[in-house]
Amino acid sequence: MIEETKGKTSTISDYFYVLFKWKKFLIINLLIISIITVTIVLLLPNKYKATATIMIPPDTQSAFGGLTSLLSGKSSLSSMGSKLFGVTGTSEDVLLGILNSRTALTDVIKKFNLIDYYEISENNIDKTIKAFRKDLSADPNEYGMIEISVINKDPKVAAAISNYFVGLIDSMNIILNIQRAKNNRIFIEQRYLKNLQDLRVAEDSLYHFQRKYGIVSVPDQLEGTFKAAAEIETQLTKKEIEAFFLKQQYGENSPQYNLAIQEVNLLKKKVQELKSSSELSSKSNILYAFKDMPDIAISYLRIFREVEIQQAILEFVMPMYEQAKVEEQKSVPTVMVIDNAVPPQLKDGPKRTIIVIGIFLFALFLLIPFVFVGEQALMRTEFSNPLQIKLKNFYSKLLSFYKVKF
Repeated sequence: MIEETKGKTSTISDYFYVLFKWKKFLIINLLIISIITVTIVLLLPNKYKATATIMIPPDTQSAFGGLTSLLSGKSSLSSMGSKLFGVTGTSEDVLLGILNSRTALTDVIKKFNLIDYYEISENNIDKTIKAFRKDLSADPNEYGMIEISVINKDPKVAAAISNYFVGLIDSMNIILNIQRAKNNRIFIEQRYLKNLQDLRVAEDSLYHFQRKYGIVSVPDQLEGTFKAAAEIETQLTKKEIEAFFLKQQYGENSPQYNLAIQEVNLLKKKVQELKSSSELSSKSNILYAFKDMPDIAISYLRIFREVEIQQAILEFVMPMYEQAKVEEQKSVPTVMVIDNAVPPQLKDGPKRTIIVIGIFLFALFLLIPFVFVGEQALMRTEFSNPLQIKLKNFYSKLLSFYKVKF
């Protein structure tokens, strides 16, 4: 190899001379590698990518639109109902999570017999999933829509798998929504049935009290007390239900759930304060302490207040219970198909030109150092170990084989 000897420094022309001297070796090997690469690349089957585009339907109208009117037109209740039932729409993360789930992938693999397609031995489903994931992509595009792309040797199969994924995602998401609605319905149904029982007990107590004492109305000056109590206990029930769903949706340690629990505890404290009435008279000029009322009046008010509370709870829970039953039976599509996948006419791969050029450059990158190492070995006249002698003999035979003059 060109090297610094006797004070002489190698120049760039010396390196080019070495390459020129070994040109036959380089050309023959690069030609052989290129021919082999082209042959192998031409034998590779074409692969086609089919893409289906979907989007989440916009929330044009809340499913609680009818419930709003039932709840005295209070927008806050409708808004809370929407949050409780999750009618604000399906997120992209949910759809992408369903698509990449083992259940969905296994379904598609069995449907299109992809174990044989990927030539997986022993019907190993895990290896098939790993191979299939490389040919599957699902990502939101720049317009906020989700593109589901599948690569396959057969363009018709690629389109069929992509379209099948669209239907599978929609059906699985509907099932998940129905299951969530069922859980909501069961919880609200329990609260609704308990409310009916409590209301019946309160009404019976009022009936027996009125029959015993002949009292049929509440004094006007006490209306503020039991109405406030009814309102606060109604708010308490609402907050308890809201806290349950926040716990279910965000978890027990979430800030939303902790805030709701604080509100529940505060309302419980206020309810207890109204019922105990130990400090109420000193804090308000409108509400009167129950302990200051005659025994008959306070008994009447407590019974009547319980009826009002249970009635207020019933007015809130019953529409929610009816809506929960409706939500449980719904099977409305959760995705909109913008573009169905069609069999592609242009191949997606392999990129034959890029492969050939890449291997050619890689081979050149390996052969050039090989040439300079050989040049150095052939110019060596003094040897420090047997390996250097063998290396020189090897390169000598190599030059003889390629008929390169040294």
